[in-house]
Amino acid sequence: MAGLSTLLGTIPIFFSFQEKERFLAATLSFAAGVMITVSLTDLLPESIVLLKNVFFPIPAYLFLFIFFVLGLLLSMFVDRHMQKKKTKGVKNQKLYRIGLVSMIAIILHNLPEGIATFLSSSQNMALGLTLTIAIALHNIPEGISISIPVYYATNSRKKACLYTLFSGLSEPFGALVAYLFLAPFINDQIMGFLLSMIAGIMIHISIYELLKEAFSYQKRKTTILSFLFGFIVMLGSHFLLNS
Repeated sequence: MAGLSTLLGTIPIFFSFQEKERFLAATLSFAAGVMITVSLTDLLPESIVLLKNVFFPIPAYLFLFIFFVLGLLLSMFVDRHMQKKKTKGVKNQKLYRIGLVSMIAIILHNLPEGIATFLSSSQNMALGLTLTIAIALHNIPEGISISIPVYYATNSRKKACLYTLFSGLSEPFGALVAYLFLAPFINDQIMGFLLSMIAGIMIHISIYELLKEAFSYQKRKTTILSFLFGFIVMLGSHFLLNS
């Protein structure tokens, strides 16, 4: 349920919009607001809580910073590597790359979410269901960040849906891996390192890819308002997740 809700983010691609550039600016900046908010209000705070369970405060913050920077560097490396590759049948290579990089980031984000959903559900089904609903709600805008760039780069609804589905399936895959292999070995240290690294990846994508591309369409007001809307939507989802 949590993972497949990402597919609801493909709904906008089945409608036609007269002002294509305004729509792209709005959706890309909305996705940037979503990713930055997830990183600042969810991933980084959770990471520091987990790391403080293992280390003293100063080393905990130091490890947070180190793995956050590693996430930034990894995202920059992947982005630079993908810039050199040209995909046949793609009208807009830059938008297509944004969709692919967003998909990679969300897969990395969804894997620990799937593990968390599995572990909480196995201990308390009511808690697991609440967590599932909250995660499902904030996965919808994440689906938008993949489907919109891929669709407008390829003009293929099939590709946009498949890529979004692939990212969504990473969540139940994370649960399956936790069930079969990882549950006895997952600890606060590993999860803390992983979450801070994912935050670095998502913030790099948001600023360097999504917002940069959104502002290139010269729709400044739309871009800023959509970014703020994405921020507010994810704050609401975060509140539900922690209520």
